[in-house]
Amino acid sequence: MADKGAEEISMYSHAPNHSSIPATDSTIWADVSPLLEAACRDLGDGELIHGNNFNLYAAMAALEIMDPKMDSGIVYKYYSIDEAIENGAAPVPTSLDRTVDVQCTIDIMDHLLACEAAWHKGHPLAQTVFSCIYLLRPDRTSSHALLHSYCRVIRATCKAVVSVVLDARTHEEEDLFTMTYGLPLNGDGDEKCLSMLNAVEETISRQLRACKAIPSKRRVVEDLEPLQSDPNLEEGYCKALLCRLRFRKHFYHVLTCMKRPQGRGLELARKHIASCMSELESILKSADFLRSDTSCVCEDGIEEKTTASGRQPVGFDASLNIRLCAPTPPRASKIPSWKKAVDYFVKLLHDLDAICSYSLDPHFEGLLHFVVQFQKSQPDLVARAHLQLLLVQEGKLYGRDPIFAVITKAAALPEAVKNHDLQQNESFLQLGQLVMNLLRILCANIAWQRRKLGKILQDWRVIYVQLELAFRNEFGEVSTSSNDENICLRIFQHVLVWVEEQTFWIACRFLMLGFELELYSPSEYCMVYWYLYAALTKLAEKTHLKMALTHDIGKRKGKKKRDSSKDVGRESRIPPAVLFLQCYICLAEGLTMMLASLRNELQVLQRPSPFNTEHEKFVQHFELLQKACIPDHVTYQSFKECTTYARFSTLVMYNYFKDAQRIAKEIKNNFSNDPERSAELRSLEQVAEHNSVALNIISRVGALDPSLKVSFEFSHHPYFATAVVKRS
Repeated sequence: MADKGAEEISMYSHAPNHSSIPATDSTIWADVSPLLEAACRDLGDGELIHGNNFNLYAAMAALEIMDPKMDSGIVYKYYSIDEAIENGAAPVPTSLDRTVDVQCTIDIMDHLLACEAAWHKGHPLAQTVFSCIYLLRPDRTSSHALLHSYCRVIRATCKAVVSVVLDARTHEEEDLFTMTYGLPLNGDGDEKCLSMLNAVEETISRQLRACKAIPSKRRVVEDLEPLQSDPNLEEGYCKALLCRLRFRKHFYHVLTCMKRPQGRGLELARKHIASCMSELESILKSADFLRSDTSCVCEDGIEEKTTASGRQPVGFDASLNIRLCAPTPPRASKIPSWKKAVDYFVKLLHDLDAICSYSLDPHFEGLLHFVVQFQKSQPDLVARAHLQLLLVQEGKLYGRDPIFAVITKAAALPEAVKNHDLQQNESFLQLGQLVMNLLRILCANIAWQRRKLGKILQDWRVIYVQLELAFRNEFGEVSTSSNDENICLRIFQHVLVWVEEQTFWIACRFLMLGFELELYSPSEYCMVYWYLYAALTKLAEKTHLKMALTHDIGKRKGKKKRDSSKDVGRESRIPPAVLFLQCYICLAEGLTMMLASLRNELQVLQRPSPFNTEHEKFVQHFELLQKACIPDHVTYQSFKECTTYARFSTLVMYNYFKDAQRIAKEIKNNFSNDPERSAELRSLEQVAEHNSVALNIISRVGALDPSLKVSFEFSHHPYFATAVVKRS
């Protein structure tokens, strides 16, 4: 290997260093295919033939990966900031004509908004927000109060967002997001950005009032210098600038308020979010005025422009930061249109408002439900980072509730045990770390979240074994006699059940996210629903057991004998939360049997892959679950045993879908105060109803009508498919 490497180096070092010959109109082109074919025959492994002007980086950069983030890069224009400034790329003021100067300043504000949205979506900061030359040289704008104050608040906002994302460490796959490349995020005086912005806002507000004042009162404000030279346009420009400045001010307040410890700033943040939404509406309305005052003809359509006016902004050049970026292909970053940027911030504010309106529920189950529901809106990185910082602060839930207290409350233990000495036990400390890690994972994007959920399943299994060993070492074999007087015993018993419940909840979440990510093909639905059925059954079992433990058996001993039968009857009822899971179970089992019957009797959805056998697919999808033995004794062989002999005749006799439909109707009133659960129950009921009808049709005419086609779609519920029966 060493000799071969030396030989290659020698070969390259002795190659003649000829300069490339530029092609002209008189250039004669020749076919070099025979030469290349001959070279291919003579070249050995690891050898390369190339021209003197060959550049490996340029050749690799020419390949498009088809990912906007990976394909983004720079096309050289200027080699330094000084060169760009000398060539007039970022004049201050932007024009000697004061009307044009105001127009250009608004265009800069709009393009910066679009760049900020692109940065939030994962593009490099150096190629988006800091492609603005005015941000790279903060001192140059000091003579332009409007532009100077806006640039300062932009830098302060970027710094606040980077801080939140770094603290939350939610930048997992968007790692470019937090790379600042030594950019001037910490400008001198940026901490006073709001006072400068308020001063400029007050000046423009006075000018707007002067525009609206009747002639007799204008003498009072004659000392005010107008923004620009055309009195007819003054009011429109004042309004356009004010809504942009106020949006920036309120958005910065939102970020600072939401970062206050223990959620103390959430209520104030909601007020600023409402103000941001109002200012964004005003920004959108200002577009008509800005476009009416421009002579720019947009060939590509105004919808694709990064400014409200449709003009090209001055003062931007991403090529200036090429030396600050990691090596990237020579293509410009794709900046979204101004309208899409506004839409992004509207959605971001809605997501932040959902976080601020959360009641900081101390119950772990309610917290998990909120996070799962929040993720359904597909929040972006900034919103997810704020959620994580709210949930986990300084090793406590919401920065106030110790994790041990959260666990004991979730495990249905009395309030008095939250400060028990067992919280210093090593196994309980490790369990607390697992709980915090789970919350962080649930705040990640769903692709990264699913991978991590699959990996932490083994950790939850291990902690269960450790707790069980500690329990046996402390108390020995548990007898059937009541030991409720021993508080340590009760803590271990309750927590062990709760850990198992959470383990199966994670497993079910892992399986269901596969549907959202479209990781399963229709031919694999049968095995997925079968595995989901097994996991849901164990989850319902552990949930029911935990709820049974909430009843203090010791308290019933002192009750009168005549009341005991009523208590037993009351406790024998299945709780609504367990029945909700039972509805899931019926649908999962029904879909498993329907899909298996379709395969066995009608050969539907039975497509053997040339690459993977069914067993290999089973291992690929459930390997992480199998390693953690979740659930126990669930194997590919048991899957085949359950589904090989499935038939429609048996399925019709015991219709799982009708059971699911019945349960959904029965428990609907129990969730009348929970609109999200009520909506999901309606969806589950629709899935059950449609699948029951489809099952009857298939069982009656399926084998007799070869033109009958069965497909599955997720039109009613994201995880439970609905059968669609059609004739081809």
